[in-house]
Amino acid sequence: MNDLDARLLTAHERDDRPALVTLYSEAAEADLNEDAQGFYLTHAYVFALELGHPNAPTLHARLKALGREE
Repeated sequence: MNDLDARLLTAHERDDRPALVTLYSEAAEADLNEDAQGFYLTHAYVFALELGHPNAPTLHARLKALGREE
């Protein structure tokens, strides 16, 4: 398990949703596989929507750019 995976698990255990937005976004940046990027960005976006997080529009735009949304 790498450091990012460990931080994601810890954030889930703590139900730290703001951290999950950040960490899933970070995971999308770190992975070169477009399917993985879409997976991570979708998770980041869902948590951002739940929180009314200011990064939600940016995440949505990134998903659209990958052809994952609209």
